[in-house]
Amino acid sequence: MALTSEEVLHIARLARIALTEEDVRRFTAQLSGILDHFTALAAVDTTGLDPTAHPLPLSNVMRDDLVAPSLPQDLALANAPRTEDGYVRVRAVLE
Repeated sequence: MALTSEEVLHIARLARIALTEEDVRRFTAQLSGILDHFTALAAVDTTGLDPTAHPLPLSNVMRDDLVAPSLPQDLALANAPRTEDGYVRVRAVLE
């Protein structure tokens, strides 16, 4: 499906981007090629196939959430550059 330069300019206007004449020529060819690929895909017979969003079954790969003891406070603060009253001291980010 070949796009016209007017259609490419309309798409650019909808996307709120400015195109030069060279851009229009280049994108006319590129977008027409992309639409040709979709035309080829539309010709494939998919009767009897279930629609899918992903070709492979998905599974959760995260580990089980197990309760475990946490670090003692002194070990957690051991590498902090500054501490105060048992907390990590940081510079204020809001004034």
